[in-house]
Amino acid sequence: MAPGNATLKQQDMNTQNRLWNHALTAIVFACLLTCGCSKDDDNDPAGAVRDIDGNVYSTVTVGTQVWLVENLKVTRYRNGDAIPNVPGATLWSNLTTGAYCNFDNSTANATTYGRLYNWYAVETGNLCPAGWHVPTDAEWTALTDYLQANGYSYDGATPGINIAKSLSATTLWQSSTATGAVGNTDYPAYRNKTGFTAFPGGYRYFGSEFNDLNLYGYWWTATEAPQSDGWYRTWSYNNTQVFRNHTSPRDGFSVRCVKD
Repeated sequence: MAPGNATLKQQDMNTQNRLWNHALTAIVFACLLTCGCSKDDDNDPAGAVRDIDGNVYSTVTVGTQVWLVENLKVTRYRNGDAIPNVPGATLWSNLTTGAYCNFDNSTANATTYGRLYNWYAVETGNLCPAGWHVPTDAEWTALTDYLQANGYSYDGATPGINIAKSLSATTLWQSSTATGAVGNTDYPAYRNKTGFTAFPGGYRYFGSEFNDLNLYGYWWTATEAPQSDGWYRTWSYNNTQVFRNHTSPRDGFSVRCVKD
């Protein structure tokens, strides 16, 4: 090949390389502008879960189950529909559809303890982030059975029933002098031993008033109970056990999500 032809060929290759570089730069720039290539959730902690509102939750594995560590805070269903916020007493007490509220209608309480939902919101099956769901009554029982059988009772008994301390956050609960109670700092090795970190978010009675902040936690299950009630779990600052009961679907309780 003549020297002149080699020079022309090298010039063509350089031109092509410049065109490719320009095209690649344009694609990357367009991605940054329109695609959000640097997403917020790129900076989420490992294993964290983000709901549709952008709230980020840690996770914990207990036995074979994976749970969110915080109470749910979301204000929209998973499909994007808004969950009505109903602060008014009369409106809340007459609801027959899904809704949420903040304890004492305070957003600061929602930030700390999560929001309170009626069971109609739970019943939609659309409350938790994708890949997660409100636990059934049986799934809550699986959790407590596992703890009772695997040494999570503060007194070390197996099987044991005194497991509430192992589930509860070490802060926010009212103090107690009852032996092994959630609000007592005794048996430190068992305080939140599971990492479940339950907060005492109180509840909203279907008659509208708010009660029990820092004293009790109440968590819905996804299972309907007799008389169209909903099953739930609860425990308190001055007790050692987890209790199962059912109540009106118009009550406002906290929600924890478990992985599908």
